[in-house]
Parts: sequence; C-alpha cells; structure tokens
Amino acid sequence: MNKKALRALLRERRALIAPESHGFTRPTGQGRRAPGLSQHQVDQLLHRTLGTYHRLESGSYPNPPADLLRDVARLFGLNEQEWVLLCRYALLQDPPGPLYSSSGKAVPGIWQEAVNGMRHIAYVSDASWDLLAWNQKFVDLFPSGRPPENTMRWMLLDPEARLVLADWQRSWAPMVMPQLRAALAARPDDDVLRQIEKEVLADREGAPLYEAGGAAMHPDGDERPLLHHRLGPGWATMCAAQPLTTPGARLMIIVFHPGSRDAHPRMPALRAS
Repeated sequence: MNKKALRALLRERRALIAPESHGFTRPTGQGRRAPGLSQHQVDQLLHRTLGTYHRLESGSYPNPPADLLRDVARLFGLNEQEWVLLCRYALLQDPPGPLYSSSGKAVPGIWQEAVNGMRHIAYVSDASWDLLAWNQKFVDLFPSGRPPENTMRWMLLDPEARLVLADWQRSWAPMVMPQLRAALAARPDDDVLRQIEKEVLADREGAPLYEAGGAAMHPDGDERPLLHHRLGPGWATMCAAQPLTTPGARLMIIVFHPGSRDAHPRMPALRAS
C-alpha cells in the first residue's frame, strides 16, 4: 500500500463533493470547516460501519475489499485512470475490471487517422471487440470485402474466418477462446461478450475448444498462418496495444508476410542497450 499517495488522492477527491449535494447540511457555528464530505458522511453514504472510510484514507486498512474501493470510486466520481491509481495505491495491483460498464466503448477520434497512416493491416476494437477504426489493408484481408462488425464473433463463429485464419482449429481458436473467457471474467455484465459466449457454446466445433480452456490472454507477438484474400497464404505476426484512455480496447497491427514461415525469420526482442 502506498499510504501517502492513497491519502492524497482520496482527500483531494472527497474535498470536491459538496455535502449539500447528498442531503447533508454544513454546521453554521463551531464545527467542521473543511471542504467536501466528512469521513463520517462517506461511511453513511456507503452504508459502511463508522470508521471504515477513515481506515481506508489513513492507510490503516490492509487489503481493503475491491467492492469498498469501487463504491468509494463511484461516489467520488473517479474516472478509469483514477480508478487504476486507487487500486494500485491501496492494493498494489490493477483493478479487477473497469469502474463503469460503459467504459472501453469509445476511443479518441484521432485513432482513425492514425490507423489510416499505418502501412500494415491495422484496426481498433472496443472492449467488446466491436470494430471502431480500420484501414484499407484490413478490408483487403476479407474475401467478402467487408470488415466484420465484431472481430471476436468473426474469429470464432464466421465460416469465412475458418478459411482466412488458416489451421483455425489448432492455430487460432485455442488462442482466441481464452481471450473471450478472460474478458468475461473482467466484464461479466457485458451483453455483447455474453452473447458471443452463448453462440460459441452452441457451435459444434467451437464449444469443445472453449470448454477446453487455455491461458492465452492476448495475441501480442504471436505468429499464425493466414490466407490473405489478395496475397495468398502466408504468416501473420500480431502487435497488440491498448489505447490508454479506453480500458479493454485494443489496437491490432498485423504484419503479413506471404509464403512460408521460414522465408521470414522471427525478429529478436528489442531491448535498450
């Protein structure tokens, strides 16, 4: 626990909330003059035992439960970045999921221009894998000439994907299925992800692969066979990153090399000298 940083963050945000906005009145005579909610008022609003919030803000609450941190964060109106800081300061780890269910659904508009400027296949999808931005090289990948609305649903369920994603049953599905499971663990109320899971479990080929589990969390650095609509068979190397303002969203850059895997040896890891 980083007590000093935790105390500073909570005090600053608590001071911004007018007690009157929650039905409290300020003392008019001798009494508390500090701005914002009192620690006692925070306990009242969160329906916690008196002294609970004081323990948290003072740093004397070891390993506070995530539901307490989430309730405080929402009461104080923290954004997703502040939510990450709160969990890191209080628990020395990232949060178990987004603060708000609506998070991860939009990225700054400049991402479309950024993706357009990339010379490799590139796209941005949101936390539900709905497509947000893409370039023409991404469109060129598909025999239909149309990019999918949701890349996860396409990869796991679309018949076209089982042709484009060469060796789908061994090289793609076992790596993608665990990503869906992990996303649902972090966002259990995401209707889009839950519907995709339902469709996968109803799919004769997909269900056994999903039930088999796996530890894949992301595709960054993976190399997999790919049948490009225009360039023919080859190998795709994936670079994955996350727009920092949008938890769960991802930027995917796919470097495609036609031909055999041996013709394009794997690049060594980059390290600072």
